[in-house]
Amino acid sequence: MKLSIFRAAGFLFVLPACAFAASNVVNLSHYDLMRPDFAAMKSEGIVGVIHEATYPRLDRDVQYAFRQQAAAQAGLLWGAYHYADATDPVRQADHFLSVVSNAWTQAGALSRPSGVLLVLDFEKNGHYPGGTMRADQAVAFVERIRERTGKYPGLYSGEYHLRQVLNSPKVSPAYKRVLSNCWLWIANYHYEPRATAPWSFWHLWQYCGDGKCDLPRLAYPTRVANISKAERNIFRGSRTELEDFWQERAWQLGGEKRRREPERTLAADL
Repeated sequence: MKLSIFRAAGFLFVLPACAFAASNVVNLSHYDLMRPDFAAMKSEGIVGVIHEATYPRLDRDVQYAFRQQAAAQAGLLWGAYHYADATDPVRQADHFLSVVSNAWTQAGALSRPSGVLLVLDFEKNGHYPGGTMRADQAVAFVERIRERTGKYPGLYSGEYHLRQVLNSPKVSPAYKRVLSNCWLWIANYHYEPRATAPWSFWHLWQYCGDGKCDLPRLAYPTRVANISKAERNIFRGSRTELEDFWQERAWQLGGEKRRREPERTLAADL
């Protein structure tokens, strides 16, 4: 018993010192059936929540608006993501912004986040109709978000899927340059992600999804508050740097640029 304790202590000693302290972002969706205890999350060191707002085809997450208000009242930062498919990317972006904007507008002053961090969920779509979004469609989506909000969204994907897609000869250097304007949120439940071109580093690392994680539990917890199988993330930086990062990149609603009708692009459906 003593030997195993010493071995465990030695193993934890070589882990990144910031691993536990930096695990301060949680993502949620309508698949999380419980009523999240956001006050408890904050007391456990969680700084921000990123929630699914929309998913294929042109549907909205029914939990989004209510949870936005509850999280804001608890003093947490708020973000929204869109789960993508292979249909018209501009229409997807407009629908996403409409749902986020309406939820923000309908919330009272005391239950409204100061801004919303936006994310494109660019993963393999095996859950919903519509197929998997292509790289050219992702470019059209993020450009539409930037056009209407003045901000590039974050881009989320599993490390393996992202490498597989972006290493394809079908993805031009021009597409990669556009996508590199997005901050990177990457998932790997086995080890810390490597640099994934065209990014030199990740900003947010999802190390745990639905409680699935191969990393040591003491340093990489898989639960939070009343959620036993959580989706937890590590930010590359301190708590203050995370708050600054969020503030800088969040969509400050009310400052949206005048909307134009969608233009047909090469990234539209073939």
